[in-house]
Amino acid sequence: MTPPTVGLTAALANYAAAPSFGVSEAAACAIAQTGFIDTIATMLAGQNEPVVQLMLQHLGTPGQVKEAPVPFAKRSLSAGNAACINGVAGHALDYDDVALSAHTSTVLVPAILAEGHRLGISGQEALRAYVVGYEVWAELFGREADQYHLKGWHPTGVFGTVGAAAAVAYLNRLSPAQTQRALSIAASMASGLVANFGTMTKPLHAGRAAANGIEAVRLAVLGLTAAPDIFEHPAGYLTAISPTGKVDRTGAASQLGHTPRILDTGLSIKRYPVCYSGHRIIDGVLAIVERENLQADEIREVVVTIGPAQASMLRNARPKTGLEAKFSAEFAVASALIARQVGLAQLSDSFVNQADVQVQLDKVRIAITDKTCPIDPAFSFADRVQISTTDGRDFDSGDIRFALGNAKNPIDSAGLHQKFMDCLVVGGASAGGDALYARLASLPTLANLRTLFA
Repeated sequence: MTPPTVGLTAALANYAAAPSFGVSEAAACAIAQTGFIDTIATMLAGQNEPVVQLMLQHLGTPGQVKEAPVPFAKRSLSAGNAACINGVAGHALDYDDVALSAHTSTVLVPAILAEGHRLGISGQEALRAYVVGYEVWAELFGREADQYHLKGWHPTGVFGTVGAAAAVAYLNRLSPAQTQRALSIAASMASGLVANFGTMTKPLHAGRAAANGIEAVRLAVLGLTAAPDIFEHPAGYLTAISPTGKVDRTGAASQLGHTPRILDTGLSIKRYPVCYSGHRIIDGVLAIVERENLQADEIREVVVTIGPAQASMLRNARPKTGLEAKFSAEFAVASALIARQVGLAQLSDSFVNQADVQVQLDKVRIAITDKTCPIDPAFSFADRVQISTTDGRDFDSGDIRFALGNAKNPIDSAGLHQKFMDCLVVGGASAGGDALYARLASLPTLANLRTLFA
């Protein structure tokens, strides 16, 4: 007799409650460890951003239960509030890592840090929890044929809430039934809209996803009921967020945990603190102008070819603020031409509004390719940069398949360490940076997460 098919929601809950990591646990956890290092770096770099200070005013009030630290604020808050503030800080500069058309680490790491601190878990358990959250996130994300960004969904907030709930449920050793309720509750909390890119609300998506994952688990433990089939139900999560209804709600989830999906899709580390949709074109422009020693006043036109979802994210053709400029293909090109870099120093209102920068914006033309990347459908198969000069020369980057730092074109350990230390300098948190990095580098042997920020 054929055994009954386990529904998707139950399959995800069964996995998160008793995960298997196959024979590749060490390799999967090593990638998760990179996510912890990069997220804590960007979190400390972003600590002084206005959005973080607003969140501290909103959520950082004294008198609440002290469960988890906000390390840059030197205070402890409830796990949910700490996760929210730390998640906002990690995403505030848009410098945090990328996977699955989203920012997985800036949701999973703050949630795991907060709940893990409350529970006193080990570093290895924190890494396993990350792999669990990533696996659930990837299983759901991979069932959609269309591009969520074009529908208006920000996958970081939409999938991150469920991924965080899975990770936190694992840490709390919830039963399959409790985990199933937690995931279903989290599904109703999921949100995040592309229209808020370039505003303070975008990093709020990440912070709220981390906090909501924790809250969903707490409510499930208390006994709050929720649909047992939230992901496969025709009026459930996957149907509701699907751009055109092509989503697979009913296919088996039999491969959960066999080979952790993080080994296939990995994490991409950002080299520039702007929307990842513009990273390949920045690489292309910099490669040409540096090789040919081109000056900005020699440039007549720059044509960048990107995918439609990328263009929808890079929505600010004429940015006036550093925040708007993070989501502007025109600014990415202009900064590369003028400064020959696109870094935190260039993401200031004053630099964006320099006359020579504003002039370059008009030289940029966007072309669209519909050939999508099979690894991440929010991106084109390849981007391309074509530069024409005033004296008739033409330069072509050719296809740019993977940005520098992408999981398929990865950053090395020295580059990761350099980014970490640079981020701490930006945030004014460089004191003790080497010791913190050393603890993160030995996270698999850390006995108690409470000592991480000692």
